[in-house]
Amino acid sequence: MVGKIVGLAIGEPKEMAIGRNRTMTTGIMKQQVPKAMLTQHGFVNDASHDLKHHGGVDRTVCIYPAEHYVRWNEQFGVTLPDAAFGENLTVTGLLEKDVCIGDVFRVGGAIIQVTEARNPCNTIGKRNELSELFKEVRNTGYTGYLCRTIEVGEIKLGDELICLERPDDLVTVAFCHDKILHGKGTVDDLIRILEVEALAERYRFDVETRLINLVDGIVL
Repeated sequence: MVGKIVGLAIGEPKEMAIGRNRTMTTGIMKQQVPKAMLTQHGFVNDASHDLKHHGGVDRTVCIYPAEHYVRWNEQFGVTLPDAAFGENLTVTGLLEKDVCIGDVFRVGGAIIQVTEARNPCNTIGKRNELSELFKEVRNTGYTGYLCRTIEVGEIKLGDELICLERPDDLVTVAFCHDKILHGKGTVDDLIRILEVEALAERYRFDVETRLINLVDGIVL
């Protein structure tokens, strides 16, 4: 399984207008660069603002499939900007239905591992001035996914993502969205997700909480 970087973006948190005389601080406004250095804590000169819900060593790289831009541009009659979803890497060939939690990729001089099915926030709609976009991203599960750094190194625009390793139990990003984001998971489904060793710590906590509530008969 091979993908290719068609967009590489980084950026520090900054103020973003979200309406008349209103602003918010966010890390979603990233700028395209030809190359960037990936460390154990993320890209140099890149950061999240809301550290409770974003960032951390399990979430150093955000990836978004380039194929989805075609759908959104056609559906909303717009041309979305580069890195419209706050992603670091916009890639071809690696959709949520094909990528598994635990997949390890070599990309440029770095190695990364998929850790989490991204749970989008409504900042996506605010950044693109399309409130319905956030809802559609959630409904479709076209959210992208998050990765941790296994080996630091430089990444360049145009680099390929080459899959080096896959876990034995294939739990795709799309499967996680169906069972967690869309709330369709059974006890067995949630246990299957939790058995993936590479799962991000915060995502694991969310799944464990959902499992406890499901066993106790609480519907989320």
